[in-house]
Amino acid sequence: MANRSFTVIVHKQEDMYITECPEIGTADQGDIEQAIAGLTQATRLYLEELPVPEASPRYVTSIEVGYA
Repeated sequence: MANRSFTVIVHKQEDMYITECPEIGTADQGDIEQAIAGLTQATRLYLEELPVPEASPRYVTSIEVGYA
């Protein structure tokens, strides 16, 4: 089995966490550990059935926006 790293986006929504893998399109929710474990499993299952998408570099940064 080959290993590959993917981007994971985590955000909190009310009392749970949402995790997303933008390269694959998989997502999960729950407490933080559950959401990451569920996302890992969903991504693994996806990759067992479909080919690995073409890789492109990902850059993560932040922006500062002023608003009233």
